[in-house]
Amino acid sequence: MDTILEARLHTQQKSSQNGRETSLWSSGFGMKLEAVTPFLGKYRPFVGRCCQTCTPKSWESLFHRSIMDLGFCNAILVKEENTRFRGWLVRRLCYFLWSLEQHIPPCQDAPQKIMESTGVQNVISGRAPGGAGEGQVPNLVKKEVQRILGHIQAPPCPFLLRLFSWALLRFLNCLFLNVQLHKGQMKMVHKAAQAGSPLVFLSTHKSLLDGILLPFVLLSQGLGVLRVAWDPRACSPILRALLRKLGGLFLPPEANLPLDSSEGVLARAVIHAASAPLGLWTGALAVLRSLRGWGCSHRVCVRVQLAQPFSLQEYTINARSCWGSRQTLEQLLQPIVLGQCTAVPDTEKEQEWTPVTQPLLALKEEDQCLIRRLSCHVLNASVASSAVMSTAIMATLLLFKHPKLLGEFSWLTEETLLRGFDVGFSGQLRCLLQHTLSLLRAHVALLRVRQGDLLVVPRPGPGLMDLARLSTELLPAFLSEAVGACAVRGLLAGRVPPEGPWELQGIELLSQNELYRQILLLLHLLPQDLLLLPPCQSSYCYCQEVLDRLIQCGLLVAEETPGSQLACDTGRQRLSAKLLWKPSGDFTDSDSDDFEEAEGRYFRLSQQSRCPDFFLFLCRLLSPLLKAFAQAAAFLHQGQLPDSESGYVEQLFQFLQDTAQEEGFFECADPNLAISAIWTFRDLGVLQQTQSPAGPMLHLSPTFASRDNQEKLEQFIRQFICG
Repeated sequence: MDTILEARLHTQQKSSQNGRETSLWSSGFGMKLEAVTPFLGKYRPFVGRCCQTCTPKSWESLFHRSIMDLGFCNAILVKEENTRFRGWLVRRLCYFLWSLEQHIPPCQDAPQKIMESTGVQNVISGRAPGGAGEGQVPNLVKKEVQRILGHIQAPPCPFLLRLFSWALLRFLNCLFLNVQLHKGQMKMVHKAAQAGSPLVFLSTHKSLLDGILLPFVLLSQGLGVLRVAWDPRACSPILRALLRKLGGLFLPPEANLPLDSSEGVLARAVIHAASAPLGLWTGALAVLRSLRGWGCSHRVCVRVQLAQPFSLQEYTINARSCWGSRQTLEQLLQPIVLGQCTAVPDTEKEQEWTPVTQPLLALKEEDQCLIRRLSCHVLNASVASSAVMSTAIMATLLLFKHPKLLGEFSWLTEETLLRGFDVGFSGQLRCLLQHTLSLLRAHVALLRVRQGDLLVVPRPGPGLMDLARLSTELLPAFLSEAVGACAVRGLLAGRVPPEGPWELQGIELLSQNELYRQILLLLHLLPQDLLLLPPCQSSYCYCQEVLDRLIQCGLLVAEETPGSQLACDTGRQRLSAKLLWKPSGDFTDSDSDDFEEAEGRYFRLSQQSRCPDFFLFLCRLLSPLLKAFAQAAAFLHQGQLPDSESGYVEQLFQFLQDTAQEEGFFECADPNLAISAIWTFRDLGVLQQTQSPAGPMLHLSPTFASRDNQEKLEQFIRQFICG
């Protein structure tokens, strides 16, 4: 869900001491009144399609053909037409009448279904620790099941639900200008609900407001009551009783006991059998407290994005067939970093950073892998569904010191839309820039150069970290091109000095095989939570996608060498027999055939006037992460090891802050980047983790104890960084 602050046509008058600053902010943006629209041509891009490889039936059947024609609706706009009645009094009471007409599905016989579940029956029959075979009686077990279920939930009260929806509707109308909901996305969700299976909603929770919006939107759109989980320690007994009537779920204390404990076996079995659509609504009270001081002038617009639904049963069947051989990052990359070999292994990277929880450990290893890869699919869809905000575009332009904000803002918005990503703003360009800069007022400074012109510069200091965090929202839209540009920089690092002229770099011939290799090396180095590549997609397939993007955006041009086959001559290309019948999910052999055929293909950097700036822009998108990794490699000989992970993160973060103060580059002084660097180095075999009485401890591996190997690691990372 993306919160969109209203772009007003005038700036509000502040106090007298800020009057001069207000006049400075409200003038000097030129006279051009170009309009920015959230679409190219006639239609806005559709985002959030499910995986066609893992869920082909859902991809086809749960997609609304006219989705781009349907537009948006306001979920909190209730009028006389939304009720069955008409008249003057109805217009006064339309909120109340609307809440009375909301459909509340009847409560099903949950206790009987839970008693018949496999887990509970195992406890009753004594096949589980603490079962009836160890002294319990089935009748007592049944009463215990009812007690646990009563602690977890209660039948929703229709009267309280309607009363609460009426109060929430009034509150949301006071808080928001509108809540935008895509009609096509809701039609897809309704189509999935008609199949009869329960719906599970997974939310990225970008703000505390999500806990209020999501249950209300689903109830108002006829999808029933969303069961939401609460922390019982955060609520009083009276509040817990009320929330249970509103659909709240409270896990019993026995559910948090260790898996090997004989206590709480029945409670865990009941919870496993009682799981249904779950959501998180833990931020409601915090939202009310945080919004206490908000006035009507801070009313905002909100958009709720829903990705395309898919069948979990279909995914579990098809996803297992896409599993292939994988190697750790240490096996893939460490020999190349140390110069022991040059060939990149023909296999995928195994890197799982999913938090290990007690319920996850209770599953089989194959099911754990399935859940981790499902989470990667879901995160990929959620990132693709998120609209790019104007603050992200402005922060990126300010960090990269683009002088012409009016033209560059419009250009970057168009480039984002061309890549199939949605934007969460529209309006006249001057008003958008004026409002966006007002949101970033704490991080930028305005200097009047001459009459009518303003110079906008970011304020030096730690505030640059906030701009860097905002700019990362734009990275998914340009990630493929950014990876390709940094790979080209790494390929040219040993041939041309980084500060050399663009014409000198354009002379160098880049073979397709060399580009593939550099892209693969960078893909292995970058963390999985940044790339979010679908587990069913081959890295070699992604390499070709990156190369295609570089050609499409005009950075690379084909260079035909004498005697070589033309790059555009597809009619003469040899199609091997393997390629004709190979399943679409397996790319290894066909990709190797392509590598053999591509040995004579070469490229050069384009000499168009806009290419140097665009190339530098793409490289700088990954600069904060890569520079943090390089500084983490330089810190290896200074760090105090062994140490706990949290302790070493604190050490590295302090080093990043000190380096930022010296160099003036604050974008990489981020604790999240420090954590990502340590986890990557642990997977790479630079750091090793051992158990100790004080807990898990990190220490430097013997391989990277030598300063020479530490410098090799730093040099390997810095080859991808463009100054």
